[in-house]
Amino acid sequence: MSTAMNFGTKSFRPRAPDKGSFPLDHFGECKAFKETFMKCLRDNHFDNSLCRLQSKNYLECRMDNQLMAKEPLTKLGYKDLLAPPPPPGPADGDPKPAA
Repeated sequence: MSTAMNFGTKSFRPRAPDKGSFPLDHFGECKAFKETFMKCLRDNHFDNSLCRLQSKNYLECRMDNQLMAKEPLTKLGYKDLLAPPPPPGPADGDPKPAA
């Protein structure tokens, strides 16, 4: 029976973090957004419904800096804070109505 350890047979395969977990912001890339959100929470007695715009901005910063996985903001509950799409018109390839 051999007791030699073979460390070279297994290779480490990194995997993405589970949904809801993400790297810390070690370089402070989103610190200003976090501070704005936290100030809003303190000013509003921690009623997060009054700070949704600030939390949306913070999450967008995290996604833009690869600190969390990109997710559509509609899936994160911010559909009502998104700008409505522009109405279709001639620029969208629709023909002009006959006069």
